[in-house]
Amino acid sequence: MALKSPSATRHKPALKKSADEPSVARYQQVKDFIAGKIQDGTWKAGDRLPSESELVTRFGIARMTVNRALRELMEQGRVKRIAGVGSFVADEKPQGNLLQIARLSDDIRRRGHDYQCQVISVERISASLDVASALGLHTGDSVFHSVCVHLEDGVAMQLEDRFVNPRMAPDFGQQDFRLEQPSDFLVRTVLFDQMEHVVDAVLPTPEQAALLQMEASQPCLLLTRRTWMREVPITLVRCLHPGVRYRLGSRFRTDGNAVTS
Repeated sequence: MALKSPSATRHKPALKKSADEPSVARYQQVKDFIAGKIQDGTWKAGDRLPSESELVTRFGIARMTVNRALRELMEQGRVKRIAGVGSFVADEKPQGNLLQIARLSDDIRRRGHDYQCQVISVERISASLDVASALGLHTGDSVFHSVCVHLEDGVAMQLEDRFVNPRMAPDFGQQDFRLEQPSDFLVRTVLFDQMEHVVDAVLPTPEQAALLQMEASQPCLLLTRRTWMREVPITLVRCLHPGVRYRLGSRFRTDGNAVTS
């Protein structure tokens, strides 16, 4: 399908559900609202959250329901509560690059190099057996499919092959990913509460090797990622990197905290 320019008005993340989706418990709506603000960076570690009274007014629900949402967020380590003072965003837990969704464009620009995204295709297709299985769909169900090549100073660093559940990101196919990476769009607009990363050493197909400007006999690192929200799969993405140009890893102290430079 043809690429479309983003509309002039950006749609903010919403918790609205389509008619065929099950209703969400009221306390879960409060949790999603707070978790979304933390996830997109609006509220950072140490920021004070709205009071229980403010949340009661905003959502039109009982204080007991708000209290349950805050209590579960605290048990998950996302919120800390101080008696008589209020609730605050908890300090972020240290994560290595294999445990988070890295912003490749930021990493490249941080090195002082030029970043470019070549959009090969964005289309809606019928899911194959393996894609349907990964996304919890039936074979032949409609899914979004995008292919992009990410370049550093004109050299291909990553081939991104992504499949997206339309139920979870209905506007995905309308985006211009030359302006915003697919992963950035999904993180900004779709809440997720689970993520899986699997790394394999593979040889590229001739077509993949051509897009990555490399020999098909050279090995690659394949990072496969899946994300979910409340057990519903959101996306399956396969990120292929030339082994001679890219590596994956993290450095930690013996206490389990990441070492940052």
